[in-house]
Amino acid sequence: MSKVLITGNEALAEAAVRAGCRRYFGYPITPQNEIPEYMSRRMPEVGGTFLQAESELAAINMVYGAAAVGERAMTSSSGPGISLMQEALSFIAASELPAVIVNVQRGGPGLGSISASQADYFQAVKGGGHGDYHLLVYAPSNLQEIVDLTIRAFDKADEYRTPVMILADGVLGQMMEPVEWPDITPKVFEKPWALTGAKDGEPGKVIRSLFMLPGEDGMLEQHNYRLREKYERMAAHEVMVEQMLMDDAEISVVAYGTAARIAKSAIAAARSEGIRVGLIRPITLFPFPEKAVAAAAAKVSRFLVTEMNLGQMVEDVRLAVNGKSPVAFYGRPGGAILAVNDIVKKIKEAAGKG
Repeated sequence: MSKVLITGNEALAEAAVRAGCRRYFGYPITPQNEIPEYMSRRMPEVGGTFLQAESELAAINMVYGAAAVGERAMTSSSGPGISLMQEALSFIAASELPAVIVNVQRGGPGLGSISASQADYFQAVKGGGHGDYHLLVYAPSNLQEIVDLTIRAFDKADEYRTPVMILADGVLGQMMEPVEWPDITPKVFEKPWALTGAKDGEPGKVIRSLFMLPGEDGMLEQHNYRLREKYERMAAHEVMVEQMLMDDAEISVVAYGTAARIAKSAIAAARSEGIRVGLIRPITLFPFPEKAVAAAAAKVSRFLVTEMNLGQMVEDVRLAVNGKSPVAFYGRPGGAILAVNDIVKKIKEAAGKG
C-alpha cells in the first residue's frame, strides 16, 4: 500500500470523507483551519455538503440536525469554539445521536495562543456541558492513528448512537507524516430512529431529550440510567491503550497524544542510562484505561504523568492507582511544548537519581 505525505489536519479530513462523512459544518479557528479548507473542496466532489456556519454555535446545531436525519456529520474547532458547542453537545448526547467532533487543541484559557496544548482534557472527558453524559474520546499520537481513529470514530458513533470526540492538538494538526489509506467500505448501520418523514402511512418519529410532560414522572431519571448503561458498555468494550517497556518497568510514565511522543524519546534516553521506565499511553481518554493503570500500580514503584497543561489527566491516574504508588506530575501550560530533557530529569528524580 502506497504512502502519502500529508498534514494531520488534512489526513483527518480525508479519513472522514473515506469513512462516509457527507455533511460538514464548521467555523474557522487556528490551528484547525486546514480541516474546513480541505472539506470545502472534498465535500462537493463526493456529493456531500460543506457549510461555513456563522459561528461554532450554528455549526454544532447543524451537525445536530444532520445527525437526526441519519447522516454522517462532523464539525471541527479548537478550544474556544468547542466551549461554545457544549450546550448542543449535551443535547446531542441526550438525544442519542451519532456525530463526530474534532478538537485541535490550542493554548488557553480564554482566547489563548495558537500553539498546541492538552488543556481541554477536562472539557472532553468529563462531559463539558450540563447533565450526566460522556463522549467517547480518542487521543491520537501520530498521523496514521489520526486516520485510523477518525474512521473508527464514525463507526462507533453509529454503533452507540453517541457523539465521539477526536482530541488532537496543534502539533498533530500542523505536522506532516506519511500515512497509508486503508481500504475501507463505510459500514452501514440501520437507523430506524432517523427522522426521514412519515411516508406511505409510516408513523411519525420524535427525537428529544426533554421529558417534562404530564405522566412522564421519572422518565428523565430512567433516561439517564439508560445512558449510563451505554457508557458502561463502552468501558467494557472500547478501552484502547498502548503499553511500552512495562514488563520490567519500575517507573511508569503516563502520557497521551503529543506528550506521549515526546515521552517515548525521554524513556529511550532514560533506559540508555539504566533506568527501568515504561509508558502507558491512553488512546481512549473516555473510557479511561483505569484497569491497565491499576495493574501497573501493583508492580511499579512510582508514576510520572506528563501533560501539556497544569495537571488534568493526572487526576484520573491517581484515582486508578488508588494510593498504591506515588504519582508525580510534570506539565507545561499555555501552549508550551514539553522538552525531552526535562522529562528525563523528572524520570531521574522519580528513580532517586535526580
